[in-house]
Amino acid sequence: MVNLKARITGWFGYGYRRQLSSYHLHIFRLLACILAVYQIWSVIWGKLDPLNQMALHLSGILAIAFLLYGYSRKAHEGKTTENPTWIDYTAVLLVILAGVYFSMHAERIAVRIPIMDPLPTLDLFFGLVFIVLAIEAARRTMGFPIIAIVLAGFSYIFFGHYLPGIWQHREFSFTDVMHELAFSYNGLWGSPISVAATFVFMFLLFGAFLKQAGAGEFFFQLSTAIAGRTRGGAAKVAVLTSAFFGSISGSPTANVVATGSFTIPVSKRSGYKPSVAAGIEAAASTGGSTLPPIMGSSAFLMAAVTQIPYGMIALAATIPAILYYVSLLLMVHLEAVRSNMPRPKEENIPDIKKVLKEGWYHIIPFIVLMYFLIQGYSAARTGFYAILAIIVVSWFRRETRIGFKATIQALVDGAKSSIPVTAACAVAGLIITAIMSTGLGGKLTSIVLGLTSGLLIPTLLLVMIICIVLGMGMPVAAAYILTAMLAAPALIELGVQPMAAHLFIVYFSIFSAITPPVAVAAYAAAGIAEENPNRVGLEAVKLGIVGFIIPFMFVLEPALLLDGSIGDIVLAVLTALLGIVALTGAMIGWLVTSATVLDRILLLSSGCLFVFPSIVLNIAGLVLVLFVFFMQRGSREQVPRTIQ
Repeated sequence: MVNLKARITGWFGYGYRRQLSSYHLHIFRLLACILAVYQIWSVIWGKLDPLNQMALHLSGILAIAFLLYGYSRKAHEGKTTENPTWIDYTAVLLVILAGVYFSMHAERIAVRIPIMDPLPTLDLFFGLVFIVLAIEAARRTMGFPIIAIVLAGFSYIFFGHYLPGIWQHREFSFTDVMHELAFSYNGLWGSPISVAATFVFMFLLFGAFLKQAGAGEFFFQLSTAIAGRTRGGAAKVAVLTSAFFGSISGSPTANVVATGSFTIPVSKRSGYKPSVAAGIEAAASTGGSTLPPIMGSSAFLMAAVTQIPYGMIALAATIPAILYYVSLLLMVHLEAVRSNMPRPKEENIPDIKKVLKEGWYHIIPFIVLMYFLIQGYSAARTGFYAILAIIVVSWFRRETRIGFKATIQALVDGAKSSIPVTAACAVAGLIITAIMSTGLGGKLTSIVLGLTSGLLIPTLLLVMIICIVLGMGMPVAAAYILTAMLAAPALIELGVQPMAAHLFIVYFSIFSAITPPVAVAAYAAAGIAEENPNRVGLEAVKLGIVGFIIPFMFVLEPALLLDGSIGDIVLAVLTALLGIVALTGAMIGWLVTSATVLDRILLLSSGCLFVFPSIVLNIAGLVLVLFVFFMQRGSREQVPRTIQ
C-alpha cells in the first residue's frame, strides 16, 4: 500500500508507462482502435461541429492515457503496478462521460452568450473533469514542469488583480475562468487541441503505417548504401536514418529511442567515442522535426496560428533543414578524418541499386504526400491519402503486406503515440488562456521590446533563450505554442515576416531537446550509449551548433525561406554553405588538417560574418576562411600539429 506522503511527493514527478497484460491490454487496444477509426471518420467524412469533434478526441486520448500511464514510479518506491487501478478506471469512465456530455451539448455550448446564459451545474462539473484530468494526463506523460507553468497561469488568473502596475488585470470569478478554459474556443478547445485532433493525429497514423510496412528497414538500408562507404559511414547512416524518421515522428526523444538503439552501437563500434556517437544521434533526431514534408506537430500548429498554408511552410523550411543536415554530415566527416577512422568494409555495404529495386515503392507515399500538399489539400486529408498509398504499396511484396492484423496494430500505435502530444496541447491551451484573457500577452511584448530597446538581434537572442527555457523537458508542440503567443508578436512588430518569426520559434523549441541541463533527447541517447547525459548534451550542441545559427540567418535573409528572386536564393544558399564550412571547421578543429587555436578563432569569426546578409561582411568572411584554408594546405605535408 502506497503511503500518503509518497503519493503526494510522487505527484511532483513523472508517471510511468505500463506494460499492460490480460484483459487490461484488450480494453486498451479496443479503445485505441475505436479512437483511431473515429478520428479518420471525423476528419475525412464526418461533418461534426468542431467542439464536438475535439471533445470526443480529447475524451478518447485521456481514456487510453490513464490506462497506459501509471501514477508515479516514485510514489510506488520502484514497485510499479503494470495494470490500471480502480482509480484509473474511474478516470477513464469520467472522461468518457465528459466527452459524451460535451458532444451532446456541443451546439448549445458553441452558441451560448456568457453573460446571458449561465453555466449549469453539469456544465461546470464535466468542464472541471476535462481540465483536471487533462492536467493529470499531461503530468503522467511529461512530468511536473509543464504542470508548474499551468499552476502559475491559474494563480495569475485568480490573484493577478492584487498585483501592482503593469501586471494587474481585472478580477475573474470562478465561472468566468471556467467559461474561458472549457466553454470557449480558447482554453481546452483552442488551436493546439484542434491541430492535435486533426493534422497531428493523422500524421502519427501515417508514421505507424509506415512502420508496419517495413519502411524503416528500407530507409536504413538506403542510408547505408548512400553514405556507408565513406569515412565515418556508420555515423552518417545514423544522421540520414534519423532525418527520415525524425520528420515522420516529430518527437526528438521518440526518434532517438527508435533509431538510436541500432545506430549508436554501430557508431561506437566504428570508432566514435560513446559521447560523440550519442551526440550525433541526438542532434540528428532533433533536426528531423525541421525536415519537410512532415516536420512534426509544431509545423501544423504554426499553420493554425499563422493561417499560412502548411504546404507553404514545408516549402519555406526546406532549405534551412537541408543546410542543417549538410552541416551535421560535414561535422561527422571532419570528426572521422580528424580521428583517422578507417573506411567500412565494402562487403558490409548494400548495393544501392539492389536496395532501390527491393524497396523503391516505400518512396511513393511521400510523393503522394507532397503532391496533395502542393495541390492545396488539407494536411489531414493529405495524410489520409498517404496512408492509403502505404497500404497499397505494401502489397507489392509479400513480406511487407499490411493486412487486417497489421492495420489494427498501426491504428493502436498511432493512437498510443498521440497521447503525449494531445495532453501537451490540452494544457498548452489552458496556459494560453491565462496569457490572453488577462492581457499578459500584449504586456509581455512590451516588456520584451523594452528589455532589448527594440533592437532586432538582442530581441532574437532573448526569444531564443525563452524558447530554450520553456522547451526544457517539454514537448515541441507545447514549447512552440507558448513561445509563439509570448514572443512572436514582438518579432513581427520589429518587421520580421510572420513566416520567419514563427519558424525561428519552431527551431529553438525543437533544439531545446539537446540543450543542457534538461536535454531530453540527449538523455535518451546517453542511456543507450551508457554515457554521462551532460557530456552527451554538450556534444550534441557542438555537433548541432548550426541549428542554433540557421534561424538567425533566415530571419536576416528571407531568401533562405524562398522569399526572393532565384538569384537572391542562390546567393543566400552559397554564403550560408560557406558559413557552415567555417563553423564546422571551428567546432571540430579540422579543415584541411588539424587546426590551431588561431585557426579555430578565425574560422569561428568567418562563420559569424556569414550570418549577416552584407556583401562587405560576407567578403570579409570569405577572406578569413580562404586564409585558413591555404595556410592549412601549405602545412599539410608537414608533421601534423597538435590539436589545441
